[in-house]
Amino acid sequence: MFLSRGSVTRTALLVSAAIVLFVLAGCTVGPNYKRPTAPVPAKWDVTPPWREADPKDAVPKTTWWTLFQNDELNHLETELLASNQTLAASLATLNQARAAAQIQNATLFPTVGASPSFGGERYSANRPTGSNIPLSNVTQGNFAIPFTVSYEVDLVGKRRRTIEAAQAAYQANAADLENVRLILTAELAADYFTLRQLDTEIAILNRTVQALQKGLDLVNSRHTGGLASGLDVAQEETLLNTTRTQATLLQQQRKQYEDAIAVLVGKAAPDFRLPPHELSAEPPNVDTTVPSDVLERRPDIAEAERRMAVANAQIGIAKSAYYPSLVLFGQGGWNSTNISTLLSASSGFWAVGANVTQNIFSGGAVRSSVQYSEAGYTGSVAEYRGVVLNAFREVQDNLTGLQVLDSARQSQADAVASARRQLDLANSRYVGGLVSYLDVVSAQQNLLTNEQEAAIIQGQRLVTSVLLVKALGGGWDAASLDAVRVKPQLKDLLTP
Repeated sequence: MFLSRGSVTRTALLVSAAIVLFVLAGCTVGPNYKRPTAPVPAKWDVTPPWREADPKDAVPKTTWWTLFQNDELNHLETELLASNQTLAASLATLNQARAAAQIQNATLFPTVGASPSFGGERYSANRPTGSNIPLSNVTQGNFAIPFTVSYEVDLVGKRRRTIEAAQAAYQANAADLENVRLILTAELAADYFTLRQLDTEIAILNRTVQALQKGLDLVNSRHTGGLASGLDVAQEETLLNTTRTQATLLQQQRKQYEDAIAVLVGKAAPDFRLPPHELSAEPPNVDTTVPSDVLERRPDIAEAERRMAVANAQIGIAKSAYYPSLVLFGQGGWNSTNISTLLSASSGFWAVGANVTQNIFSGGAVRSSVQYSEAGYTGSVAEYRGVVLNAFREVQDNLTGLQVLDSARQSQADAVASARRQLDLANSRYVGGLVSYLDVVSAQQNLLTNEQEAAIIQGQRLVTSVLLVKALGGGWDAASLDAVRVKPQLKDLLTP
């Protein structure tokens, strides 16, 4: 509606009073968010000598890999954080979410626009008319500087729920970025230790090749002197060539891990090289704390929780369609046929009003929209609880894995020592003529197999330690999401 100048004062007061009462009586529709519960075990399933949270070595925040005290790994992780393209894409997604939250915050302020227009027109002297008054050409200008203001009153909290959803989505994307960072840095560390495990296996094979070559030289010498048979020579040659083949095949696996690391650190695989080094690191001691702490330490759990908050707010947004919307508007400015009088008081004009819109019949669309949002929230709760259960599984699996591998490492070290003694005895007995060379070959093969198994176990211990730190959240804390928030400011009133 438009108000004339004569009745504007009384009508404006009545409209203003009605609006104030309506706004004060307004409420925020939809359920208020409360994080649902999830099944949490009382403690981890570990057996002596393992104990929870012992020793108490805290995981460094943002740089958990420094626990392994490996300068080369630290350097690679730094390169990953600076150059990884998957991480860069996740950061861009976070910036989009932040901009989306800012867009919703902007709805707290009225929109103001201006549309100046300048023009002129000439009327024909022969234009049709209903009177006998003689016509002539008329030239007329039209100069206008109008301003418009509009604002939708948040009667039932639709805007508040929309801002709440945008803020939660922003925080969910922040948690997702941390989760991507954790996944990538853990993948790099696991690939690095696996590569070093392969380096150790290759070194063992190369040393074995050298030892077998000396053994072959000895057998050839004895065969020439008539002290060894051709069968002894063939057996040693077979083992020597088989060992060389294994070393060659492992080079292919090593290259695949090296190329995977190249991609993670943002380098072209053909130009990336990591010199071989045998594995020497030991798994760090990690504070596992209590299971309930995992809920606050894992970014994927925090992301799922924030997605629930988004889904909950969507219910309120859907329910707001049951209620009317109120838009206040105003228009004013200057309009004149002559630019010289454009800004004079007599050229001013204005209008104010309000629009109320209410859906009466929608064919059940509003009800279905609410049901859709409620089902979405129910699904997000199930997804959240699934993420929590999977988190506990990962922690428990890696705790058990480290426990088993630590026991296996000790028994395998004893096996390697026994295999070395067996080979020494076999060599001595062969030289003394007490056994055939087949016993020596068998002892050589046995030592090689046990040394390789020891290297594999050591590599698995380190990789499992990486996965345990990852499962515990890598030192991250959900409390950091409190700072991930876009707040509206008065200066935004003057921002396009």
